[in-house]
Amino acid sequence: MLTDELGDVIVNVKKITEGLLLKPIPEPSVERLLTLARLLDHLDVQFITSGEIEGRTGWSSNTIRKDISYIEGSFASPAGYDRQKLVQAIKSTLGLDKPQRFCVVGLGRLGSAYLNYPIFSDEGYELVAGFDSSVNRIEILHSPVPLYPAYKMGEVISRFQIALALLCVPPEEAQKTAERLVAAGIKGIINFAPVVLQVPEGVLVRNVNVVDELRAISATIQCS
Repeated sequence: MLTDELGDVIVNVKKITEGLLLKPIPEPSVERLLTLARLLDHLDVQFITSGEIEGRTGWSSNTIRKDISYIEGSFASPAGYDRQKLVQAIKSTLGLDKPQRFCVVGLGRLGSAYLNYPIFSDEGYELVAGFDSSVNRIEILHSPVPLYPAYKMGEVISRFQIALALLCVPPEEAQKTAERLVAAGIKGIINFAPVVLQVPEGVLVRNVNVVDELRAISATIQCS
């Protein structure tokens, strides 16, 4: 379960990154384009048609073509879409071709697990700092990432120009910590606390809650 959750965080970080762009793309299209990029990354073909994508994803060809119309670049041919060029174009349009820096706030069992998660760097995300209110916890954790007490968030986030944060604190601390992150310059937060955060306009929040996902899939099964 934790491994799946870590993998989902990569996707959510990408979604927040895209949300910081100026060009508006409907969120459902962004969701599908991210999935499409992951799918194409793992295929060993030179060209792929919208019909073949439909067969692999279940999305209609019209939906696929509409989503791809938001992407800048030249990747279509009589044989279909050039797979590599389309992947590159998706990543470029969504701002995923540039390194992104982020931090982890709250270094309990979940937060500390991210400190040694190698997939971040493979996907173009650089974890540059971890924060916790417990100085003792910071001292005993073994981490390849620099760790700091929570009161240094403003200084460190500004110094390293960090735009994204994984918020892994207890529910009662989430809102106050989110406010401190926003004040420090954070523009996107992935929130693991089961609370609804109040943030200013222009700051994006993605909520990750395994229980909510279990409820959603259970309800879908029940109603199908």
